[in-house]
Amino acid sequence: MLAIIGGTGLTQLANLEITHRQVIRSPFGEPSGAITFGRLRQHEVMFIARHGYGHTIPPHEVNYRANLWALHEQGAKRVISVAAVGGIRADLSPGTIVLPDQIIDYTSGRSFTYFDGRESPVTHIDFTQPYSQKLRQQILQAAKLAKVQCLDGGVYAVTQGPRLETAAEINRLERDGADMVGMTGMPEASLAKELGLDYAAIAVVVNHAAGRGSSRNGVHLETISAVAQPAMANVRSILECVVESDDN
Repeated sequence: MLAIIGGTGLTQLANLEITHRQVIRSPFGEPSGAITFGRLRQHEVMFIARHGYGHTIPPHEVNYRANLWALHEQGAKRVISVAAVGGIRADLSPGTIVLPDQIIDYTSGRSFTYFDGRESPVTHIDFTQPYSQKLRQQILQAAKLAKVQCLDGGVYAVTQGPRLETAAEINRLERDGADMVGMTGMPEASLAKELGLDYAAIAVVVNHAAGRGSSRNGVHLETISAVAQPAMANVRSILECVVESDDN
């Protein structure tokens, strides 16, 4: 089954025919909220809002382990994460939808693995390709079917939050090779890999990163919602075409 994790601007799926919601208890604490089960174009999917359904959980306090564990426990095989990001690369202007293919983790202090504690054997995962290439291709094909432009590829820098970055920090991220910046891509991606889930992210650029474009002298937080709303409508169209293309 396909699971969708909604981020800022996507706390619910307006096009989802809800069948029921279920509270899941996890060995790793409470997930961000109940899992919503429903049908998207008559296909069974599940949904969870990463920041809670009232958008009350900041990025550094999201229980990523509980969220991924709960989705996996309920039968998810594939997970599409939707995340709001700031655009560093010149062509990643507000409103752009992009499918990252690499990630750089700048977070700290987050619970980042299921293989924790002395009772667990030392376990390594191959994280060379952090996103499922098969699922990425399905999303790109779905975007074409939905007639929504979706850029292929980019490096997602994940910062700790909840504050936004300084212009100097964005310059550093750019020197490191980052194309976009957000706060929720890790440890979500690596936890999904540990669970054997096919995982990919749809990144929605909601602002220029600090010191870039319209954010040269400051990020205008009040404009983010106006940018996110139409972009998320396009994301919902892509998701509809993803489920149409595959019955799994």
